[in-house]
Order: sequence, then C-alpha cells, then structure tokens
Amino acid sequence: MAGTDTADSHLDDFFENEEELEHALCVLAGSDSENCSYPRGYVKRQAVFACNTCTPNASQPAGICLACVNKCHDGHDIFELYTKRNFRCDCGNGKFGDFQCQLIPIKDEENAKNLYNHNFFGRYCSCDRPFPDQEDKVNDEMIQCVICEDWFHTRHLQCEVAEMDEMVCEDCMNKAPFLWTYAAHHSAEMQEGENGNVEEVEENEDILESSEISHEEPSTSLEQKEKEQEGTPTRSFPCKRSYDDMTDCPNEIKTVACKLKYFQTLHVSTPQKGAVFWPSKWRALLCTCTSCKRAYVASHVHFLMDLSDSVLAYERRGLNEPFGKHPLMTLTSSMNRVQQLEFIYGCNEMATAITALFDKCAAEKKVVTTEAVYELFEELQAKKQRRTNTGYE
Repeated sequence: MAGTDTADSHLDDFFENEEELEHALCVLAGSDSENCSYPRGYVKRQAVFACNTCTPNASQPAGICLACVNKCHDGHDIFELYTKRNFRCDCGNGKFGDFQCQLIPIKDEENAKNLYNHNFFGRYCSCDRPFPDQEDKVNDEMIQCVICEDWFHTRHLQCEVAEMDEMVCEDCMNKAPFLWTYAAHHSAEMQEGENGNVEEVEENEDILESSEISHEEPSTSLEQKEKEQEGTPTRSFPCKRSYDDMTDCPNEIKTVACKLKYFQTLHVSTPQKGAVFWPSKWRALLCTCTSCKRAYVASHVHFLMDLSDSVLAYERRGLNEPFGKHPLMTLTSSMNRVQQLEFIYGCNEMATAITALFDKCAAEKKVVTTEAVYELFEELQAKKQRRTNTGYE
C-alpha cells in the first residue's frame, strides 16, 4: 500500500503543477502545446516544426505548430525548426493530402504568405546538410540568420564568430546591401575603440545640410555606392565581426534626416564578405525615414524596424511570465538555442506522455506501476532515436 500511496502522491503533485510545467517547458512565447495556432493567422513568431512522415523531401514544404506536433503527429519523424516569423500552421491543409488536422479540421488549401526553405526538409546551412549530421565529426554550433531564418554552422559563416545578439548571413546582407554601410560604420567604431589611432571624421555643416534636405531613395546598389566613393579617399578596416554596444553614436546622427546617408558620407569601407554579427539595440540604429522604410520593404526586411521581432525579445516575453523563474529556465540558459529547443521539445513530449499514461490508468482504475513508467521511458527513448536516425542516411 505504501507504493500505491507514493504513486498517488506523485500523481497529485503532477496534476497540481502541470500548468506551471507546461508553461516552463514551452518557454518560447506564443507556442501553445494544446491549441492549434491556425485561428491566430500568421503568428508574429512561434515555434514551427516539419513532419518528415507526412511531407517527405519529394513533397511540398509544410510547417506545423507545437500543438499539432503533439496531437496530430505523435510518433512521426519530426524536424524541430525553432521559431519562424509570420507563419501559419499548415497541418491538414492541401499539402497533407487526405491527412486531416485533429484540432482544426477545416483549413485553407494553403497559406500563401508562409515562407519556406530547406529547413522544412531537415537540411540546414549553405552546406545543405541535416542536423544532427551523423557523418559530420566536427563539434560545431549552429546559428540562425535573423533575416532568412536558416541555420548555419559557424565554420561556414566566413567570418570571425562573435558573442552578439543577432547574425545576418552573407546572402541576406547582399539582398539588403544598405546593411553593409551600417556594418562598416560599426566595425570602424569598434576598431577605433580598440586601437585608438583612427582619426576622427570631421562632420561639417555641408554634410549635415545635404542630409537634412535630401529625400532621395537610399543607395541599395553596391555599384552605386562604389561610384559615389570614386575619387574619394576611404579608410579600410579588417573584416572583423564583433562590435561595441554602440550607444555612444555621435549626436549629429540623431538630428540628420537620413542616418544611412550620414553614414555613407563617412566613406568607411570594409570587405563585403561573410556573415555579420550585430550587438544589442542595432535595429534601433537603423534609419526610419520614409525613403529607408521603402528600401526595407523593397528588400523584404521591413521587420527589422520592429524591435519586438527578434528572437531575444520573443524569449524575454516568455521569461517575463511567472514561470520564467522556474529552475528549468536556469538549466536551459547555459544551452545554445538548438539545444534549448531539443530539451524543451523532449520535456514537453515526456509531459504529454506521462499525462496520457495517468489518464489511461485512471480510466482503467489501475495503479501507476514502476514497470509502466520504465516502459514509457523506453518508448520515448526509442522515439528519440528514430528521430535522430531517420532521414539522415
């Protein structure tokens, strides 16, 4: 009877703390483990998964929310993609054939505004390899680009890896080339802070006046910038990718009509190669004049103007909740983002499985035995092993 009392006590404790545990394990804000996110439309940011069982490599790419992973795709081969912006759950729509979502059976045939990449087929980085990669013997961290949201091995970024908040890959830098101007300026500031031997730039009235009266579109062409700088002395700096917080920008920048044009007048250049790591608050330094806003929209990076779009802001919203101080949050704080997602997904899967076991035992009026718990853990371990091995051969 003592064993029964202990099992009942653990059962009571579990149900008493289940809601808190659910929130703690779903630290990614906005990711609901019970309700399909489809009715919320294109969610600003949420955890997104892909099902290799339902939509294999030959199929159209499709993404599903956390709740659908738990309720509709239990036991399937799942790719964990971390978070995606402006994504609507695809589960059960036209991409899944006859497969129907158990939570929201009726959905549009497709979500036309969703963006997809090779991540949805379990491949990542410019090397187009799976993660984890059984053939890769190098222990390398992966970092997500904040624009295309693909994941990259640090050794494939072609730059010095820095401990910064956000990264933009080289391809995305070239798609929004005005970002090189900001990167060059920030690199120059860092170089000046480290070496102390870079001459100060004279900011004369002509520069400020031309900035204040100009309302032309910002230069988004690399060729155009080169023509503007032709015949003008420039200062080149090493392609370093670590910066100061840049909170001490010249006061003049705050008064000019276009920050981008102001930076361009400094004629600071840097090799436009490799990914760029950005410090905190870098988005706040981007110009928001009318012409620059148009350039962001034209380059499909308008979300950079939204400070709450970042993954860091998204995670902070979750940590600001009461469950943010849960001991598990301390444990995950030392992990990189890929490890955090794997840990959270595994714990959430375990919590769901334990709930199902307790419900079954309660319905059948049986006691939860040690053997049943061991069997459950063995099933979870086998499922994890299948996820790790399937699709990487």
